Amino acid sequence: MSSSLPTTADASPVTPDGPGRAASVPADEPGTGALDVLVRRLDDRLPLPAYEHEGDAGADLRTTVDVTLQPGERATVPTGVALALPPGYAGFVHPRSGLAARHGLTVVNAPGTVDAGYRGEIAVTLLNTDRTEPVRLRRGDRVAQLVVQRVERARLVVVEELPPSGRGTGGHGSTGGFASAVPDRMTQDGAPVPEGGTR
Repeated sequence: MSSSLPTTADASPVTPDGPGRAASVPADEPGTGALDVLVRRLDDRLPLPAYEHEGDAGADLRTTVDVTLQPGERATVPTGVALALPPGYAGFVHPRSGLAARHGLTVVNAPGTVDAGYRGEIAVTLLNTDRTEPVRLRRGDRVAQLVVQRVERARLVVVEELPPSGRGTGGHGSTGGFASAVPDRMTQDGAPVPEGGTR
């Protein structure tokens, strides 16, 4: 893979084997499932993105700044890293489940997308959804996780008619939901049937 990023001590694979440590396992070793991703370290004092446990899908991203989010407030925080993903791959920035469950902290555009051609610093736009309590983050806190996935580039083909499917044109809510939100009767296209009538 070619890259415009210089090959220096700051460039190493984002395949760590523990918090703050770069991976010692070669990316092409059978069974590792590892992919070489070039990373440029923009903040030498913070650990690289790391997988906390064996088998984790997301590598933790850390904030480089202190920030306090009041209830309902959002802020974009830098993470101190820039990537060169291989063609055919993208990075997706997801919220951390513990922060979401305990503090209501989420990522506004979850998942945020890091395109293969992007070479700038990864930044995360965080939102405090709690109605009463502020969220205080300190430099070095893990605030989100990066999942690297293979993606397909679609070729859109214009047609006069789309092939039929079991769902058809049923939109929001057409496959059901929580019990109290589901109408007693629904038409094939997902619309509620008027009381006492047919459609």
